[in-house]
Amino acid sequence: MTDHLFNLHGDVLGAMRRGPKHFTKLAFVLSEADEPADTELSHFRDRIAAAGPGDELTTLWHRTLTSWDLAEQADWSTAPPRTDARRTDTYNRLGFGADLRKALDGAVPVFKEPGPTVISKKFTSWYSRDTAAARSFYWNSYEQLLRRKGWSDAAVSSLDEASHAVVERLSDPTRTEAYGARGLVVGYVQSGKTANFTGVTAKAIDAGYRLVIVLGGTLNLLRGQTQRRLDMELIGQENILRGADPSDPDALVGIDYQDDEDWPEKFVSHGHRPFNIERLTTRDNDYRRLFQGIRALEIEKREPHLPLYVPDNLHRAAARVMVVKKNKSVLTNLVKDLRKIGPILREIPTLIIDDESDQASVNTSDPKKWESGQTQRTAINGLISELLGLLPRAQYVGYTATPFANVFVDPSDGEDIFPRDFLISLPRPVGYMGVQDFHDLDGTGTAEETHVRGIHDDTGDRLQEAMDAFVLTGALKLYRADRGVPAGPFRHHTMLVHESVRMDDHADLALRINTQWHQAGYTSHEGHARLEKLLADDFAHHADAGLPTPSAYADLRPYVSRARQLINAGGNPVVVVNGDTDRYFSQIDLDFDRTPNVWKILVGGTKLSRGFTVEGLTVTYYRRTTRQADTLMQMGRWFGFRPGYRDLVRLYIGREEPLTKTQTVDLYEAFEAICRDEETFRSQLSRYAELIDGEPQVTPAQVPPLVSQHLPWIKPSGRNKMFNAELVEIRSPGQWVEPTAYPTDGADLRHNAGVWLPVLDSLGSTPVTLACSSLDLGRSDSYEALLGTISHDALLKILCDLRWSAPSQFSPHLEALVTAGESGTGIDDWLVIAPQQTSARRAEATILGSRPLSLARRTRRRGDLFGAISEPKHRGVALRVAGALKDSRDPLVESLVRERRGVLVLYPVVEADPRPTADGAIDPRHVVMAFSLVAPKSSADRGTSLVRFRTIDSSKRDSVIIDRTSGGA
Repeated sequence: MTDHLFNLHGDVLGAMRRGPKHFTKLAFVLSEADEPADTELSHFRDRIAAAGPGDELTTLWHRTLTSWDLAEQADWSTAPPRTDARRTDTYNRLGFGADLRKALDGAVPVFKEPGPTVISKKFTSWYSRDTAAARSFYWNSYEQLLRRKGWSDAAVSSLDEASHAVVERLSDPTRTEAYGARGLVVGYVQSGKTANFTGVTAKAIDAGYRLVIVLGGTLNLLRGQTQRRLDMELIGQENILRGADPSDPDALVGIDYQDDEDWPEKFVSHGHRPFNIERLTTRDNDYRRLFQGIRALEIEKREPHLPLYVPDNLHRAAARVMVVKKNKSVLTNLVKDLRKIGPILREIPTLIIDDESDQASVNTSDPKKWESGQTQRTAINGLISELLGLLPRAQYVGYTATPFANVFVDPSDGEDIFPRDFLISLPRPVGYMGVQDFHDLDGTGTAEETHVRGIHDDTGDRLQEAMDAFVLTGALKLYRADRGVPAGPFRHHTMLVHESVRMDDHADLALRINTQWHQAGYTSHEGHARLEKLLADDFAHHADAGLPTPSAYADLRPYVSRARQLINAGGNPVVVVNGDTDRYFSQIDLDFDRTPNVWKILVGGTKLSRGFTVEGLTVTYYRRTTRQADTLMQMGRWFGFRPGYRDLVRLYIGREEPLTKTQTVDLYEAFEAICRDEETFRSQLSRYAELIDGEPQVTPAQVPPLVSQHLPWIKPSGRNKMFNAELVEIRSPGQWVEPTAYPTDGADLRHNAGVWLPVLDSLGSTPVTLACSSLDLGRSDSYEALLGTISHDALLKILCDLRWSAPSQFSPHLEALVTAGESGTGIDDWLVIAPQQTSARRAEATILGSRPLSLARRTRRRGDLFGAISEPKHRGVALRVAGALKDSRDPLVESLVRERRGVLVLYPVVEADPRPTADGAIDPRHVVMAFSLVAPKSSADRGTSLVRFRTIDSSKRDSVIIDRTSGGA
């Protein structure tokens, strides 16, 4: 039966490409004479109110309203995206009444999750929403596939928005002058970056890009996985078959995927296509030096006398796609073949996608390499540069999981691929388990209690408990699958054990785990008793109330037996994963795409290739004893999507692991420090992404100096080189600022303590109780503190006299405070807060004759840098007094609020157990006088950039690195 209402609404919305218009007027013009009732909005309202799941009309409006909600630029609304005000403007333009608005709001809530953060140069606009809609065949197909896979409208719209932001910053493929844009997309570890670059590829091909080179993985297994994903979700059955009859077995000889259990059902089918996509690589075959490779790039032109990039030629030509292993010999062959093709290369609009583009980012963890200039340009980067040189119309887009990407840390290591045009930081995806799910970064929450199980000296190694958790969670997955929870995410169930980097140790560890498994007695009364206790004490307590969980172990027991059988399949529950060759990976059969079920304990090492995702990872056991910054590559493996079992995820991690003969390291805290740096930097970028008077506050060329705020040892690796942008000022009114680069030399520490004496003398003698209950922060806190006040000029004198291990970390903030003191909307004074501990185990001491002060124990996490200095419970009061929060609900705190007052929170820090003298004094050489501050919100100067740079060589404004001689240094 024809759905007339759906068809009419599709026509009406199709006429609204430039934004919402009066619906009834358009519907009257477009409706058929015999269906006048369809123009009545009451019919529409009733249909939406009564609609069930899968209703096509509701889906259509979900897609349309969400796209209008998310649009960053809307000439029909002054309201910001993702707000109720934007939705109200939409309804006003559509002419909808209150009842219909209510029904639509119920069916399509406003999507308020943050969008991508874009740091970009100004660019020539060519890829408008109208342009995209006019040529959108492969994107529309991909979008429909994602919806069939269960993606929500909001998730699809978010991907649409982020991929559009990339493509609109590429060069127009039909422009006469060749220009190659360079960009970087920053996602999260195992967060679906492939979906983003598949969307970008689809849109780029629709727009006219006719050669796509995806650089993926260092193993054939990983390259093949990327190829399969693109073939399945974008390229499609018809482009794979290339005219072969799918019903003729003889015609299918040599055609890919005939042995794949997902062929053809899960491979997208396009039917009639406006143009083909030709594959220059296949699932099993990387790029090879064959005549076919050269001939395939000899693109036929409808108008031979005109360049390929002319629209009449471009939009009728087939696109070529290759997925190439990031391997020196493969890329060398590709470069040699391209050199033979000739002038046509200069006419081909090309897109190069570089997955895991920051493979050398381990250099960021070793300050000594930077200080000695031991970083070097990689062979892969050199070959990519050659590719870009051969293809002047090539656009390069790198993908990485860290905002501290190698190309920002050492731009000279890849000047040709530096993202000079744009940096796009993707938002954390809905349903993603990341750092906030394992670390309570703001000091509140239950992330650590729910998911983290510390391994301390007094807990034993907890390996048996971790293995029990692996069996139990497998049983719980099977239990849930039998009760209607989608079983797809339960296909694989894995545990990762990582204790050492040495391959010999892996074999010993695998033997130990295997022995312990067979002695665990999972069929015995003792084994079931252990599992029953673990269920009651842990998993039942933290279970998701929205998912089936047995009330008694007896209900789970049959599933425990099945889980044990799956894990023990083949007689060995353990697989050692420390190889770095394709032969190794095929031998252990760890292709998660082709293997029906991988239910195993994986013993891992550092040679596990980047990009290799451990599917179904539920329990991680991590005790790798090495310096914490070197563990970054491996430690994020427990991040990712865990649909139907995120409440079951457990991380067993060493909290007191030996680092040296006398020193231990808390791996959990070490990783938190690294993640905190990255999250702070992402937040910083989002603040600077807002345009001021249509101009960017920060361009990509200015990002490296910002990175050096977090990694102070970073500088260009060549001793005769320097950053062209010097960070001069960072304004943070109403923002918490926390320096961490304090000196280590005893004489410098004593100097700083002496500098702070005027502040210590200003403190009152009696502690007061400060409290803040803030709806903005979503928490209530109270603590005791000593209070004092100091003038702005006096504080500036102190701050200017302090010594630092990395002065450049605080100097831009200090410059902003100096500037604020000189402006009309300046700063009068500062409230000084010295938090005091009240527990019986508190540590107190006098400093250079001061009154007794509480001492905070803190640890340096990265070189001379401390991790977190402050305590989250101290922040609310400071933010309220500085005017960043509306109300504290505490009379004393409210009495301290002043319009032009900032707040300084003082933390005398010790790095070891303090040893006061008999009279309660502590040697100032052993005290770090740390602090945090919040400048008054009133000092904000609207319409002024939050960050200011000085260009060393203005004649090379777009250059990231310059010779020191040109900068006059």
